[in-house]
Amino acid sequence: YPGGAHDATSFWELLSNGVDAIREVPRDRWDADAVFDEDPDAPGRMNTRWGGFLDGIDLFDAPFFGISRREAESLDPQQRLLLEVAWETFEDAGIPATSVFGTRAGVFVGIAGTDYMRMTLADPDLIDTYTTTGGALSVAVGRIAYVLGARGPAVAVDTACSSSLVSIHLAAQSLRSGECDLALAGGINVILTPELTMNFSRARMLAPDGRCKTFDVAADGYVRSEGCGMVALKRLGDAQAAGDRILAVIRGSAVNQDGRSGGLTAPNGPSQEDVIGAALRAARVEAGDLDYVEAHGTGTLLGDPIEVGALGAALCGGRPADQPLVVGSVKTNIGHTEAAAGVAGLIKLVLSVEHAEIPPHLHLRELSPHIASGGFPIEIPTTRRPWPRRDGPRLGGVSSFGLSGTNAHIVVGEAPPTEDRTDASAPRDRTANIVSLSARSGDALRELAQRYLALIADDPSLTLGDLAHSTNTTRSHLEQRLAVVASDIDGVVRQLG
Repeated sequence: YPGGAHDATSFWELLSNGVDAIREVPRDRWDADAVFDEDPDAPGRMNTRWGGFLDGIDLFDAPFFGISRREAESLDPQQRLLLEVAWETFEDAGIPATSVFGTRAGVFVGIAGTDYMRMTLADPDLIDTYTTTGGALSVAVGRIAYVLGARGPAVAVDTACSSSLVSIHLAAQSLRSGECDLALAGGINVILTPELTMNFSRARMLAPDGRCKTFDVAADGYVRSEGCGMVALKRLGDAQAAGDRILAVIRGSAVNQDGRSGGLTAPNGPSQEDVIGAALRAARVEAGDLDYVEAHGTGTLLGDPIEVGALGAALCGGRPADQPLVVGSVKTNIGHTEAAAGVAGLIKLVLSVEHAEIPPHLHLRELSPHIASGGFPIEIPTTRRPWPRRDGPRLGGVSSFGLSGTNAHIVVGEAPPTEDRTDASAPRDRTANIVSLSARSGDALRELAQRYLALIADDPSLTLGDLAHSTNTTRSHLEQRLAVVASDIDGVVRQLG
């Protein structure tokens, strides 16, 4: 995500430190000066210079995935990022990506952007054999399944802003039905051309200052952003049996539609209330059990009060004033990542549950009077705060509402306590341990060794047993390999250095 959030650790640092990741449009996308005009009605112009952008969007390790350089040139950056983040998701989960081959693993991705395909088709000289497979949204998902050899469902989902959260709901449903045994789910959004931003500017959807001032009296629109987020999902019992590191549990989820509302793109409060209620019933929890909700929270004058009203109606009936529902939005940090927005909110919620802490909500100076007048026991945290446990596990919800009218809500709970493992695969310290690393190339292997040295330096609590267990059993073993035998962490450092 924007702001250098390339993994869960850096994303949490961004959130907990209250970082605003929005910046001016970089020159490698378009000339912001050439298309800027304060008048949102100016033809061919936009009333903002801002966005949330990723660095190195043109970079891709094509040989790692067995893709030729020529084919990679026709590959939408969204496909490139999805492949890389999918692999990194497996590594973070401690599941060798190569172990997925031939299994009923599913892939569910929210994806809607077509900038790269439109750029290619606009110049007939650029059209080649790989144009369709490089740009089709369905192939972006199918390619992940192809590279991994996964044989479960592979589904591209476009419900606009709610795409990635709907994808996670569908993945959970597929797991519950037994259709797949492991699922990758999430979303992607990349902004390469200015035309859609011009459209949103004309529609008065964008904040001229490039900030999502969610719930504030000055809320005047959102800022477009890029991002790619994925999560690995299993049935809880399967994850426990495998000894997986479980970050949180999806207790229940629901999806519905606004139907006939005040307008095609206007939010519908009763529908939002209904989808939250349906998720609570699926989770078998009461409204008062939820401590925190990661809101859709785009920062619009109309949408924010409607959402808070729906949250109040669905979750605050009978809630004591001294136990307010805490509500925040990641969009105040990174902007609106559109098809990747819902999974960004889910990851923030999971990290908050894991760290027992709620990050600050940015850009709130004065609460909108339309929200304050509701009188619900709702609190918006403008500073970092602890998340104390009440009678049971910490529970929170995350909402995502699509421009199309499709709404999703997921209830997330704290992971159950981990039982001490006594089986032979459990990490343990021995007189000496083997630490094995592997990569596709010698250069990559040397870089990987340096990354492990940095990891060791940053984590003084890391034990040799944990390091050996992780490198030997939770990583794919690729062609180029390096192994060291050591009796302590210092021995690993000496040999890798």
